[in-house]
Amino acid sequence: MKRQASSPEETSALLGWYDRHRRDLPWRAKPGETPDPYRVWLSEVMLQQTTVATVKNRYAAFLERWPTVAALAEASLDDVLHEWQGLGYYARARNLHRCAQAVAALPDARFPATEAGLRDLPGIGDYTAAAIAAIAFNQPTAAVDGNVIRVITRLRGIADVMPAGKAAVARAVEPLVPDDRPGDFAQAMMDLGATVCSPRNPRCELCPWQGMCVAARSRNPERFPAKPAKKQRPTRYGTVFWITDREGRVALRTRAEKGLLGGMAEFPSTDWRDVPWSSDEAIAEAPLVQSWTPLDGEVEHTFTHFHLKLAVLTGGPVSPNAIPEGYRLISPKAFSGEALPTVMKKVAALVAKAYSS
Repeated sequence: MKRQASSPEETSALLGWYDRHRRDLPWRAKPGETPDPYRVWLSEVMLQQTTVATVKNRYAAFLERWPTVAALAEASLDDVLHEWQGLGYYARARNLHRCAQAVAALPDARFPATEAGLRDLPGIGDYTAAAIAAIAFNQPTAAVDGNVIRVITRLRGIADVMPAGKAAVARAVEPLVPDDRPGDFAQAMMDLGATVCSPRNPRCELCPWQGMCVAARSRNPERFPAKPAKKQRPTRYGTVFWITDREGRVALRTRAEKGLLGGMAEFPSTDWRDVPWSSDEAIAEAPLVQSWTPLDGEVEHTFTHFHLKLAVLTGGPVSPNAIPEGYRLISPKAFSGEALPTVMKKVAALVAKAYSS
């Protein structure tokens, strides 16, 4: 069955605006250039829940180190996680590595050129598959992310509560996607949402769809998209054990690959639970028998679904032979070579502050 024809007036207005105002981004092919699927995929994964400004700083270094999907597939997961520092949501880095290995195993190490084929790869969901298919392979797919949801709910006045109303947005986007420039359309939607149709104080006077937009006519665009009431993030608690040997090296271990911060380095700690740990409870969970000294203050960190508060107990110096199996001793000067997540860097900063005062 032939795909539904696009809406020429709205689509032409958007593409005309994009031709004049498109952002110059390091991963974006210039007019007339053929997009590189590897670069498109890499940027799309990096941009998930991360700002363009942050990705700009990391993308070039990542690409310089691994210029092809085959090179990335041959890298160690530890190296990938280390290079990913600062981008957050480390499950994306693990899936990036798995996906690179899957693509490298395909004929000629080529990405599938269809949305369905891309969805079969590790870590590639509906939006990412549609975006890559459109941008890298010129497929007329409707890529729907947060930016697109915001733009389209305002344009059409879709009042459905998100994310349940995402299907209605997808149905509204599909007829707008042109057969001849689907990649430019996808990128134009990204740019419009990022630079004009922003969550707060949208600049409707600059929008190519101002005269067609339900939300602009209502003079209350910020009421779209409709969102469910926010749930309060719970707080979890844990205790970290800062164990040093006579040379000042600190005990580290690597978290299991699955789950939060999987494959990252960490200082040993108790489980993270819903109620604070008493000192006696925490010491009973320590990786070795040792005299422990509590540090003043605590580490606070916020993940997507919960807040975390960590107390720190210091112990040592201990003999290297006393360090349990599965741990390694690392000098604080060498922490930069470890895949330490932000929360563990905060632990190290709290200890450094305590010892310097």
